[in-house]
Amino acid sequence: MSARRFSLLTTLPPTLLAAALLAATAAASAAPAVYEIDPAHTYPSFEADHMGVSVWRGKFNRSQGEIVLDKAAGTGSVNVVIDTASIDYGLDAMNDEARKDTLLDTPKFPQATYTGTLVDFRDGAPTRVKGQLTLHGVTRPVELAITRFKCVPHSLHKRELCGADAHGEFRRDEFGIDAGKDYGFDMNVALRIQVEAARKP
Repeated sequence: MSARRFSLLTTLPPTLLAAALLAATAAASAAPAVYEIDPAHTYPSFEADHMGVSVWRGKFNRSQGEIVLDKAAGTGSVNVVIDTASIDYGLDAMNDEARKDTLLDTPKFPQATYTGTLVDFRDGAPTRVKGQLTLHGVTRPVELAITRFKCVPHSLHKRELCGADAHGEFRRDEFGIDAGKDYGFDMNVALRIQVEAARKP
């Protein structure tokens, strides 16, 4: 608050002064908050068909980004950057295969991004993300459903911590990743994201 504004406020009657200070405090607390994604507790994961015989599951071990949230207004946004070379099926040979140009082509496309808008708030919590996934150099809309969202005080860092569980799906051939399509591989990929983010000071 500027010195001039404070000077003007102190000339108000006590009741008006209290109301003005309360309004200023409410406005400050209602401002959108920025949360930094914790990479140690955030792992985008996926499920993909393997010849119609089984479902292979993997995750990306390195990601970063920010979430902007205004609970009172029911608005917010998401921006996540994923290191595609950090793909992890739990099998080194499969990881190496996924990094080749027939699939993710990680030397050429080292990052995937997801940006979106938080929507359909209920009791201050978003239930969906309307966003866009950029993968393999292609950007297409991908919507996520949020099945769990909660904010709590972080016991160690003494600031608010928010977490969510979200899921969606996309067709990988629409992103130019169609290896195995001629052999009957299902192109649908289920996307699941666990995320935790701490509020910036």
